[in-house]
Order: sequence, then structure tokens, then C-alpha cells
Amino acid sequence: MAPLYSPSSGAHTGSFMPPLHDRLTEEIRTGPQGPKVAALFDLDQTLLAGFSASAFFRERLLSGRMAPREVGESLLGTLSFAVGRTGFSGLMSATTAAYRGLAESVLVEIGEEVFEKHLATQIFPESRALVEAHQAAGHTVAIVSSATPYQAEPLARDLGIEHVMCTRLEVEDGVFTGDVLKPTCWGEGKADAANGLAREHDLDLSESYFYTDSHEDLPLLDIVGRPRPLNPNRELAQIAKERRWPIRRFTSRGRPSVGDLVRTGLVYASLVPSAAAGVAAGLVTGSQREGVNIAGGVWGDLATSLAGIDLRVEGEEHLWSHRPAVFIFNHQSALDAVLMVKLLRRDMTAVGKKEIKNNPIFGPLFSAAGTVFIDRANSKKAVDALQPAVDALREGRSLVIAPEGTRSLTPRLGPFKKGAFHMAMQAGVPIVPVVFRNVLDAMPKDAVFVRPATVEAVVLPPIDTADWTLASIGDEIRAVRQQYLDVLEQHAE
Repeated sequence: MAPLYSPSSGAHTGSFMPPLHDRLTEEIRTGPQGPKVAALFDLDQTLLAGFSASAFFRERLLSGRMAPREVGESLLGTLSFAVGRTGFSGLMSATTAAYRGLAESVLVEIGEEVFEKHLATQIFPESRALVEAHQAAGHTVAIVSSATPYQAEPLARDLGIEHVMCTRLEVEDGVFTGDVLKPTCWGEGKADAANGLAREHDLDLSESYFYTDSHEDLPLLDIVGRPRPLNPNRELAQIAKERRWPIRRFTSRGRPSVGDLVRTGLVYASLVPSAAAGVAAGLVTGSQREGVNIAGGVWGDLATSLAGIDLRVEGEEHLWSHRPAVFIFNHQSALDAVLMVKLLRRDMTAVGKKEIKNNPIFGPLFSAAGTVFIDRANSKKAVDALQPAVDALREGRSLVIAPEGTRSLTPRLGPFKKGAFHMAMQAGVPIVPVVFRNVLDAMPKDAVFVRPATVEAVVLPPIDTADWTLASIGDEIRAVRQQYLDVLEQHAE
């Protein structure tokens, strides 16, 4: 048996899997580097699927924060713009006049809600990879959008984009006046904004990139050296073809295809033959645990294959070198459970929120597998409920748990709770970190449909908990979390 690894020892070294989007980002990595090169991104249909303004309008409408008059004025302004009777400035004036007298903090708050509820999971993974590649190249990255800052800034903050050029509303003493600041960031306004950024930061636009979906952004496309149509509309696609601009189309977000619907149905349907195989194995062997092992292994293999998930594993030997163990993972998707079952295959149990127990499909199956359900709203009950998990570890079954506690909206790693680490200490077993990358590509939080994707799992060496104490556990957890940040190439907040 290999020796256990201590994260504080610095003993573990080695490179991790190469990024999945190498081909997409190759020209960025091999092109000019440094802050004089700008990478400019439109927002809607470029960084994210859909339209942020629609999500913003819908959230305000459904939450009762729009008066009937404002709804009518907004719809009439949008219709007038769509048929060409008014320009973009007229559209903005019509839709924002009702803000007169409203505190700016109200829209800031709504913007955060809209991002968390709707936009966070609509960011194209490929666009995120492009942003990260430009940041790694030292480029000056900016959003250039006709949207308001209340739509754009939460997304910019999540992506680590410093510069946001957008259409801004006039504010005096923290209150909207009802007017729009001119020029708006639309058409020629985007080119003006980019030129202003270039003057301020000494950028070379002839070496710079601009990603957009719309022909209305031609003024800016014409002044950058690397125009990059992304999910272009019909007009821009034709222009790009004539000018030989490279076109990219992303389908990882937005409306699911027929194939996505079929795959998702097959994933759920795979529970039936998997459970049947487990029941048969249990009856033949007379062992409930063997039945659960067979059902889990079959389900993991079937579900991932039918979903179109290509699971690539680094450090697979660490899944088997020390068992039982507490296997922890960064929680990104409802698919995490399937992936962990596929990786571990046998002799395991899990900790999950009590709401899963009431699910008519997964509740009985997870209960049969010995899952420990906890009430996250009651910390005292949660601690007491974990004792069966510690007992299972002492009996030889491994434990699977997400130390973040809840699924992430974005790939950013959340804070770790202490439960998993306390249980490992009590049972005298090691911690085995499993780091998932790209699971959100297949199925983000609250999504219904599964999309095909390549998912990476980096299994780090088992971590000895024998010398951990209650006094040192905080430092030990921070060291483990830092390993995740290193693999994910994220910075501690």
C-alpha cells in the first residue's frame, strides 16, 4: 500500500491534464501576448446564451416590481425599435423613463438576483475558456455591450473581467433621473468606447480581438485586427463569409436539441435496468451490499455513456490505494453523483440533503444504498445524523461527500464545511480529493437536460488524517482546499 500524502508536506507534484479547450484557444496562446492586446466581448449571445435584458425584464415583472404603465411603455418601446421607428437610444429612453426617482441600489440588487437565477448557468463554457485564455495571455479583457451595468457587471465579476463598457443611466445622489447617458454603447458607440479604452490603456486595436454575434457591431469589428464572429446572426454570418472572418458557433447552452432530450430520457431510464441488475445480484448472492455495488456500477457506466459523457481520469490509482476513505469532490452538477458512482463502483455510501429522500425516484434508491440524509438547516441535527456515516466507514465502506455542501452556479470553488473532515478523523481513515472539471458543461445547476461533454476528474493522493487535531483542522482543510484551487487554476478569495 502506497504511503499516505500530507498536503502540508508539499510531497505531491506533477502536471495535470491539459485544458479541454486547447484547440479553441490555440490562436490566443500562440499569438501576441501582453496588455497592449485587447480582447473585447459582446454580452448577449456571445458570452451567454439568450438575452440578459429579457431575463431582467422577466424577473422584475414576475416579482411584482413593475407597474402596469412601465410594462406597457417597455413593450411599446421594444416594438417601435424592432420595426425601425426608433433607434437604440429611443428604446432605452422608453424603457428607463419609469426609473425616475428609483434608487440605483434597487437595480443593483435585481441584477445580482438575475445573475444568480438565470445568467450564471447560461454562460457558454467555451466563452469562459476564451476569456480565461486571454487573461492568461495578459491581454486587456473587456465587455463592450449595449446592456446596462446591472446586467453586465455581475457576470464580469464572475469571469474576472475588469473593464465593462456599457449603456449607463443617469444617477444623481444614488437615484435615477430617468435619462440615459449619451452616447449609448450601441453601434458606433461601441467603437467609440473601444477607442476610449485604447487611448486610456495604450492598446493596439490592430492586434486586438472582438467577439460578437451581431452585424450591428460592424463599426467595432472594422477597427480591430482580429474580428471574431461568435454565434453570428444571418447578416453577420454573410459578412464574415465574404470577408473570410473565422466563425464559431456554440451549442452548449440555450435551447436543447432533440438529441439532448433523448439522451436525458435515456439517462433516467437507465435506472431501471441498473436496479434490476442489482436486485438479481442481491438475490443470487444473498448480499444486499453486492446488489447495491452491481446496481451502482451498471448505472454509472450506462448513464454516462447514454448521456454522451466522456470521463477522463487522472490519478485513477488513488481511487483504490486506500479504502475505506472519505472521498470528497467539488459539487457542480446533479451529474456528480453518477460520476462518483462510476469512479468508486463499490462499497460506498454517501451523505446528501434530506430533500433527496422525498424524491419518488432517487429517494428509495439512495436509501437502499445506505445514504445518510441530513437537514442542512439544522446544524445540531446534521451533526447527530452523521454518526451512521462514521459507523459505515468503520465497517469498511467508503464515504462520498461534497465539502461545499451545495452545488455551485459557476466553476468557482465554494468554501469547505468541516463535516467530511471530522468524520475522517473520527473513523481514522484518509481523505481522497476528487477534482471535477467541466461537469457544468454537461449539466449546470438547476438544469433539466444533459448535454454531451468531456469531463475531467483529477484524483489526488489520499491524505492522512491520523495526526489531525481539533486545533489544527482549520489549517488542514485550507491546505486541502488549496489543492483544489491549484488544479482548477483558481485563486483563493
